[in-house]
Amino acid sequence: MAFGVTKSELFRWKEKARQGKVSFLTHFWYDTRFPQYKTVTKAACVNRETLVLWGEKHGLKEKWIHEREEFPHFDLIGDIEKQILVKEGYEEKLLHLQEKALSSAKKE
Repeated sequence: MAFGVTKSELFRWKEKARQGKVSFLTHFWYDTRFPQYKTVTKAACVNRETLVLWGEKHGLKEKWIHEREEFPHFDLIGDIEKQILVKEGYEEKLLHLQEKALSSAKKE
C-alpha cells in the first residue's frame, strides 16, 4: 500500500521517466513482508536499457526490475534506498517522510 504522494509528484515522475531519464518517486509504504521499512522509492525509466545501466552502476541486478505497464522500475528500500538517493541528490523527500514518521511515532 502506498501513500504520501501528491498528484503533481506522480505527474513529474511519469514525465521524467517518459523522457528516458531515471526518475525517482519516494513514498510511504507498508508491506507485511518488510514491516521494518516505512518508505520505498521507485526508480523508473521507459528506456529499459538506460534503467539497466543505471542499476548496474548502483549494484542492482536487471532481474530486480519490475515490469509494470509503461514504467519499468526498481523498488529501492532500506539502506540501499538511502545510499542511492544520497548519491543521486534526491534524498530530500526521503528525509521529509522519515521526519514525518518519527513525529507520528512520538505522538503514539
